[in-house]
Amino acid sequence: MECEGLTVDEPFETQTPVDTFARDNLPPRETWPELIFALPDLRTPRRLNCVTPFLDRWIAEGRGHALCLIGEHESLTYRQLFERVNRIANVLVNRLGLCPGNRVLLRSGNTPMMVATYLAVLKAGGIVVATMPLLRAREIAYPLNKAQIRLALCDRRLAAEMEGARAHAPGLDRVIYWGGGPDSLEALMEAESPAFTAADTAADDVCLIAFTSGTTGEPKGAMHVHRDMLAICDTYARHVVRAGPDDRFIGSAPFAFTFGLAIILFPMRVGGSAVVLEKAGPDDLAQAIGRERATICFTAPTAYRAMLAKFASYDLSSLRRCISAGEALNRATFEAWKAATGLTLLDGIGGTEMLHIYIASPEEEVRPGATGRPVTGYEARVVDAQGREVPPGTVGRLAVRGPTGCRYLADPRQGAYVVDGWNYPGDSYLMDEDGYFWYQARSDDMIVASGYNIAGPEVEAALLRHPAILECGVVGAPDPERGTIVKAYVVTQPGVTADAAFAKALQDFVKAEIAPYKYPRAIEFVAALPKTASGKIQRFALRRRAAEAAMPVRLAASA
Repeated sequence: MECEGLTVDEPFETQTPVDTFARDNLPPRETWPELIFALPDLRTPRRLNCVTPFLDRWIAEGRGHALCLIGEHESLTYRQLFERVNRIANVLVNRLGLCPGNRVLLRSGNTPMMVATYLAVLKAGGIVVATMPLLRAREIAYPLNKAQIRLALCDRRLAAEMEGARAHAPGLDRVIYWGGGPDSLEALMEAESPAFTAADTAADDVCLIAFTSGTTGEPKGAMHVHRDMLAICDTYARHVVRAGPDDRFIGSAPFAFTFGLAIILFPMRVGGSAVVLEKAGPDDLAQAIGRERATICFTAPTAYRAMLAKFASYDLSSLRRCISAGEALNRATFEAWKAATGLTLLDGIGGTEMLHIYIASPEEEVRPGATGRPVTGYEARVVDAQGREVPPGTVGRLAVRGPTGCRYLADPRQGAYVVDGWNYPGDSYLMDEDGYFWYQARSDDMIVASGYNIAGPEVEAALLRHPAILECGVVGAPDPERGTIVKAYVVTQPGVTADAAFAKALQDFVKAEIAPYKYPRAIEFVAALPKTASGKIQRFALRRRAAEAAMPVRLAASA
């Protein structure tokens, strides 16, 4: 891989040749959010590689013997992870020609090796683009093309879809697999040194491009810098989670989701440890909590509800802090968890564009039913359609700003997310007289189901690839078990038998086209879709129809 030269421009700086693709494709400066660094903890040095405070410092301070990662098949101390990261970084630079600024696609479930490759790319000055293990070839190809990625590191067990992506991403030069074999990453690592000096990166050099599905169905690449990785630890983690070196983190989110970074970065910031789970369904999660004596859990309300259903089968006594995010936490779940465990669920809202959670309250300030107040270091307000702040008790659009913010990779939607220096995540909120924020609804077509963000138009596109489908509309529908599910309203081609068997066939078809968690759990066949005079599908009408259809179910469940 060849590196291009750099002309230094503020605020990005470097003294070595780099690949300038990321900074060249940042949005125009006037469309950036206002970044706030009022907290002393947020004033980082200009030269910073975030792996140094996350990993290298513990070796320098003589704590390399402390347990860092607890995997299902291996566990690593800080010293062992440090040496593995260094060997991989040497492979990247010495064998694969990685230059600062090169993007590297990572593809794996949550494993210690995934953590090591992630940190190695950052330490070598590269930019991580992590992907969900369930993605299909077409979905993998999108970030490969959008971020012009030439190198991928992948778990060999996921090779089929990775190889399938090659046909759709001609710029991909090389894929290195780990998981055994003479040409594996492990084989390359054997010949490399366990010592590596972190690349001399700037605090505001891009180190992560996190892709998230947008309301158009086309993913957006949120660009984050080394300083951001520390900022989420020194705001939310420090002031809400309040962890220490004796804490053991666990969670269900994939590392490809920025919510999943809490499982790794938060403990490493304080010298704690993390339980890393490839399978993290509610039952897997609950069993691992008891087995590994986890103390801090991050997962979605859906998982907490599921764990409550089999509560007597689990040992959750080691937990001292439970964080809920990914979807709205309803009061019934909050109260049921409190009654069963004695623990207060800490609700919060975050997002890929902001990197992590920006509204949440510490335990002693929690108000049941409210998301919370702005995390220390962030500001939030509720505004009307013109961006004017509305009085307390008024529903409006949520606006937020702080030390992190949205900077999309070469995407015109930047101007919709950031307005006048404020980030607009797309949620409707109400703020009360005491400054607590109360979630009302999503303001767009994003479906938040079981902690996953699912773009309705993307599911529609998958359904429309089936030759028997004429048109369809996909929305979120209330569900007593999962909170929200994906529901599709489908118009078939003439002569198609629209029955339960065909609905099941459509679900299987979608699972094969896109990540299986996005498939419509409910399909309703209709003669026509509601449309505007210009022919656009009225998704608000479908959402209302889905809510009305679910109402008898909710009433029966509460009776």
